[in-house]
Amino acid sequence: MTSPDSDPAGWRAFDDPGFIALVGPVLLREEGETLHFAFRAEPRHANLIGVIQGGMMMTFADRALGFTAMQAAGGANCVTVQFEMQFVAAGRIGETITMTPEVVRRTQSLVFLRGDARCDGRIVATATGVWKILRRRPEAGAA
Repeated sequence: MTSPDSDPAGWRAFDDPGFIALVGPVLLREEGETLHFAFRAEPRHANLIGVIQGGMMMTFADRALGFTAMQAAGGANCVTVQFEMQFVAAGRIGETITMTPEVVRRTQSLVFLRGDARCDGRIVATATGVWKILRRRPEAGAA
């Protein structure tokens, strides 16, 4: 897979007016049923030592895996019930981070996923999680 910098025509902004709009943009590229996600680390994504903030990496991975869970669930809404991330190497400001989520298993009520956050071929973080498939759309404003 190429990065958004080398193949910008293949990527589009992931439309999400919520939290992702504050920290993004997150980019999406679809190749058949395979989804690829990316973001370019900007200075606002830095932590106190000048590398990508772990919370940004987790937000990115949660969105990528969560959206993939919804696709695997036939478009049903899904919510994160378990999420884990291991930070393997530092992501630097100015780099493009990509992730191609993998559905490990889907049951009637859960989707299990994993993904590696990569930069120029090197793994900077790994994520795993479980998403609950909702049977109905949550009401607006309901907790």
